[in-house]
Amino acid sequence: QTFEKLLIANRGEIACRVIKTCKKMGIKTVAIHSDVDANAVHVKMADEAVCVGPAPTSKSYLNMDDIMEVIKKTRAQAVSLNESICCSFISSLSLQASEGVTFIGPDTHAIQAMGDKIESKLLAKNAKVNTIPGFDGVVKDADEAVRIAREIGYPVMIKASAGGGGKGMRIAWDDEETREGFRFSSQEAASSFGDDRLLIEKFIDNPRHIEIQVLADKHGNALWLNERECSIQRRNQKVVEEAPSTFLDPETRRAMGEQAVALAKAVKYSSAGTVEFLVDSSKNFYFLEMNTRLQVEHPVTECITGLDLVQEMIRVAKGYPLRHKQADIPINGWAVECRVYAEDPYKSFGLPSIGKLSQYQEPLHVPSVRVDSGIQQGSDISIYYDPMISKLITYGSNRAEALKRMEEALDNYVIRGVAHNISLLREVIIHPRFVQGDISTKFLPEVYPDGFKGHKLTDLERRELLATAASLYVAEQLRSQRFLGTPRIPIAKSKQSSWELSVRLGDGIYPVAVSKDGSSFSVEVDGMKLNVTSEWNLASPLLSVTIDGTQRTIQRLSRNASGDTSIQFLGTVYKLQILTKVAAELSKYMPEKAAEDTSSILRSPMPGAVVAVSVKPGDMVSEGQEICVIEAMKMQNSMIAAKTGKV
Repeated sequence: QTFEKLLIANRGEIACRVIKTCKKMGIKTVAIHSDVDANAVHVKMADEAVCVGPAPTSKSYLNMDDIMEVIKKTRAQAVSLNESICCSFISSLSLQASEGVTFIGPDTHAIQAMGDKIESKLLAKNAKVNTIPGFDGVVKDADEAVRIAREIGYPVMIKASAGGGGKGMRIAWDDEETREGFRFSSQEAASSFGDDRLLIEKFIDNPRHIEIQVLADKHGNALWLNERECSIQRRNQKVVEEAPSTFLDPETRRAMGEQAVALAKAVKYSSAGTVEFLVDSSKNFYFLEMNTRLQVEHPVTECITGLDLVQEMIRVAKGYPLRHKQADIPINGWAVECRVYAEDPYKSFGLPSIGKLSQYQEPLHVPSVRVDSGIQQGSDISIYYDPMISKLITYGSNRAEALKRMEEALDNYVIRGVAHNISLLREVIIHPRFVQGDISTKFLPEVYPDGFKGHKLTDLERRELLATAASLYVAEQLRSQRFLGTPRIPIAKSKQSSWELSVRLGDGIYPVAVSKDGSSFSVEVDGMKLNVTSEWNLASPLLSVTIDGTQRTIQRLSRNASGDTSIQFLGTVYKLQILTKVAAELSKYMPEKAAEDTSSILRSPMPGAVVAVSVKPGDMVSEGQEICVIEAMKMQNSMIAAKTGKV
């Protein structure tokens, strides 16, 4: 026996994920949506859908009064909630409990206790869980923040008491950064969680971020479902996750699992939840926070344990005891998850990008691949919500197999219309340090100290790219000469079998000779011959090309009449110009377009809302001075002057 109808107060991939399990269990679903999400995938998947307001989350997905009305109107028996919905809403749900409405998740007491970082830390201490040294109260103002930070000793982490997801968090290394961090964190916390209280604790430098998945019922049973390694992060937000972790031995895993279960039992927790830990290089671990919800990265745990966590949450909410004992929980194989975002990875490892997905194709033809997404071709990525496109998960019997499949899946993923971070994800999973498991939360800034620049081609890879681009150019020339259905008029030139080309890649210009040999091309680059074979289906977004026996999946993203083409090769997009030898010689007479001098203007690197302006016309500003603050996708970004001058 289960619920007849469940309302999902969420959007995107997580709403779709809940609907899938509900369908499997025979439960009818009700989706809520904002007016801009009227055609969203989760709205189409649900049995019923109701609009609860305009685009901003505070007026729609967090609009408690309207959601309560929808629960009554649709007669939903259970509610699955958005992680940001305040405890006051859950309290009002408790009132509805008498009317037979059940909340899928832990009870109000556990959410309030664990949602407040200050209270959760005290509870963890009492439950004999290792905690990070810090100040256990609420910080009143910037002066007090500086005083506390000096007492703890720099560096310190300033974070929102009600926070999560990297929002309202700042690291401070000195007094000035503490004051600035206090200001931004309290503003971000107020706008994201409606609660601007902050706490300060010691910042553990160079740790790993490892979390334990727990599952508990209303009968006092609780299990830990192994760990997830979440150390690859940018701006405190996870990018790549895996289960299990390469770092933990069975003793540390058990110790972390037992402490996580002790904390869950201390707060009478009942549902799926996650206890996050920071782990230092000596395998000392410290409690960070407990997330009282289904985490974004839960699929990797499902892959290695075989459990459906959403189904377990619904069962627990209905009052059933857990079906498993701790000894039943396996680690079968290895799973890796990459978070695919609509972001430009070349700007601070990912600044949000918006637009319409003009073409979208998930790599589901690759074996052992799972994609959790809430979008489809034609969907809009807007400024109002998180820029996540999907979660790409691969599974293997061991880590090497899971990573190899991830590489293949990323190469076969077609996303057009918005910038995306596939180039960064692919570089991370093939990096020698990542492959060896030598990672920490500082992995990205350590490996790319000057920012991410894309894949660095070896000489062989450069020749492969030049040969592939030249072959594509010739295949297209040959296709454009063919008329289907009618023979060509006899005055057509006799068939050409060799081409002299000039290919520009980056700062280099390379002479390339191509000759046709059946369905393949023989290409000479740098005095070396390469054999390039493909079906040359130029209408397909994915092209499988074999170069001297090595298979590569490439994507040609654009081309124009002046020979410019962009090709996604090994995950990174390369801009090339392909011209015939004659055209290349004539092109030096073409005037160069002068680049615009932008040092005198301040241009936002992303769309967003201006939440503060720090200057006025006539002010003198110096280089590096803050001009304004832009809020985009729930994060605040300080915009600074590029040079000294007058506004």
